[in-house]
Amino acid sequence: MTSDAQFHDEVRRGERFTFGSNWASFLETLDDSRIAQAEQSLKEMLRVDTLEGRRFLDAGSGSGLFSLAAKRLGASVVSFDFDPQSVACTAELRRRYFADSPSWTVQQASVLDREFLKSLGTFDVVYSWGVLHHTGRMWDALANVADLVNPAGRLFIALYNDEGFKSRVWTRIKKLYCSGPVGRALVKLMFIPLFAGVAVLKCVTTRSNYFADYKRRRGMSVYHDWIDWLGGYPFEVARPEEILEFYRDRGYTLDNLRTTNRLGCNQFVLIRSVGQS
Repeated sequence: MTSDAQFHDEVRRGERFTFGSNWASFLETLDDSRIAQAEQSLKEMLRVDTLEGRRFLDAGSGSGLFSLAAKRLGASVVSFDFDPQSVACTAELRRRYFADSPSWTVQQASVLDREFLKSLGTFDVVYSWGVLHHTGRMWDALANVADLVNPAGRLFIALYNDEGFKSRVWTRIKKLYCSGPVGRALVKLMFIPLFAGVAVLKCVTTRSNYFADYKRRRGMSVYHDWIDWLGGYPFEVARPEEILEFYRDRGYTLDNLRTTNRLGCNQFVLIRSVGQS
């Protein structure tokens, strides 16, 4: 079965969220400030000022925003995603900003396809933000991307924090969202007003613009991230120490870390030891 056919079959069975349709809507909001914030977040987490001369893999490119950010920072970029609409979003950003560039390729594939990954070679930076926990086989995906990093290269991943019982409850909510139109409508009706109310309350209590602050963190849209959160299925989680041990056993050391003590993503930048291959 092709990646495209497998994707649509999983969506039909209620086993997968259509991330790409959400990202297509997000691209309507994309502007220069969002792109600049995405660039800044890459520079901060990777501790670089430029990616000139680096080979960058965006494994699960989603909207394509961070592929674009890496390309603007000087990298040679390879982007792929399992969701055909996400592939289309990434290809659209390439068309808009780097249509004639031979150093940005966009493909449809799964991070679980080891033969495809082997064909890509290795990279100075492998980036996969909020993707590997949506594969249905997170630990296999984590192992697969480990093999794609050059010695002394960096792996930048973000994964949902394990909140125990709360995470199990959210798994059921996400599965309901993906079950069909009725489930999707029920979940949105229950949670979007709640999320919006909490955001407005934060604006009032902190005397700041929560929505603008959110945009400044990574250039993302709070509403589209709400939808991504509610529908993001398959859904797996991990504790930070589990991830650090997993990659330590594969010859990686920690370079940068941002954790959360609530629902959300822990971010890891890990360096592959010289001599590992």
